[in-house]
Amino acid sequence: MERLAIETLKKWKAKVNRKPLIVKGARQVGKTWLIKEFGKQEYAQTAYVNFESSKGLQSLFSSDFDIQRVIAALQIETGVRINATDTLIILDEIQEAEGGLTSLKYFQENAPEYHVIAAGSLLGVALHSTKSFPVGKVEFMDLYPLNFEEFLLAVKEEDLLDLLKNKDWILIKTFKDKYIHLLRQYYYVGGMPEVVSTFIQENDFNEIRRIQKDILISYEQDFSKHAPNEIVPRIRMLWNSIPTQLAKENKKFVYGLIKKGARAKEYEMALSWLIDCGLVYQINRISKPGIPLKAYEESSAFKLYIIDVGLLAAMGDIDVKTLLNGNAIFEEFKGSLTEQYVLQQIVNRDIPVAYWSADGGLAEVDFVVQHEGNLIPIEVKAEENLKAKSLKSYCEKYDPEVALRCSMSDYRLEEWLVNIPLYAIAVPS
Repeated sequence: MERLAIETLKKWKAKVNRKPLIVKGARQVGKTWLIKEFGKQEYAQTAYVNFESSKGLQSLFSSDFDIQRVIAALQIETGVRINATDTLIILDEIQEAEGGLTSLKYFQENAPEYHVIAAGSLLGVALHSTKSFPVGKVEFMDLYPLNFEEFLLAVKEEDLLDLLKNKDWILIKTFKDKYIHLLRQYYYVGGMPEVVSTFIQENDFNEIRRIQKDILISYEQDFSKHAPNEIVPRIRMLWNSIPTQLAKENKKFVYGLIKKGARAKEYEMALSWLIDCGLVYQINRISKPGIPLKAYEESSAFKLYIIDVGLLAAMGDIDVKTLLNGNAIFEEFKGSLTEQYVLQQIVNRDIPVAYWSADGGLAEVDFVVQHEGNLIPIEVKAEENLKAKSLKSYCEKYDPEVALRCSMSDYRLEEWLVNIPLYAIAVPS
């Protein structure tokens, strides 16, 4: 399976002033596989330690941060003779080792010649809570589920992907039905590596759904195992309310839908925990666009999306016939899946994103992204509906350089907007 993030790792390796790298991402997005594959491709040998399973090493950093002592222990544990020129050191589930994150500071300061990558499924939580984080001594990389571009590579549709990259819109239109069929498959399968691998090998949609349900169960088990006991029920209730929230016409998150009378203050910690784990994306409202986008966000009004479109379909119990062939009952949730899909392609590229709504709620644009010094409004349509009243309202008010509508319609360049087919948005412009 090809992951585009491996190119980011290669750039990290080539840096003159390279620092230890922390790879963040939710459980089961493929962090360990990616880092090990990078080690195979780029190094003579890899010294891999998982602190969750190697419990004897969890106290490795508790007495001191003598890097030569640490290297000696890693050599004994892995059986790999570590040297700085051709060995990749992987410290997996590093949050399980007391002082593990702090040790990265000493690798950077006292032994910068070593190539060190740290990873962990709950690193976001650990980073949020640690008091001795090595600020300025490490680099970060976020890993997400496969985007649609990576999905096309995985299912051996490189030629269709090349058309999208070359923006040959005439030929793309010729193969429109193929693109739409693959996109609907992606809505069902999503981008979790194990699920995609099963789809390629078995093409069994029932087995795909079983694996997705297992992943969702494992997430809920993480709530009980790792989160503070007092917020576990709230995490679970908030998490399970997201499909219902997204099925609404106005997708702004409403605490009252979790439980009657629920208030924001009761669920703040639960929401922070889910965000820190990488399971939930919080997209805040802006009432006025400006750069930097972050400065104009309102934390009190937001929409929540989950990590993966396939998992959202599984949470909503959407069956494959409904998704691939359509169903009148499914119409409302189709919009949720489409927005989830579009957001995933944006987040995968680490682009700042918010949503806009006018005061009074008479108009709303699904996403506004900050890209190369521009703010780009994006309206999302699940089918070929070409009405874009809210987007037009935004454009009349703020006159952006570019405005995008994403729909199942073909590419078209109009006077005030560009229509991009949904299946083309994953490919960088």
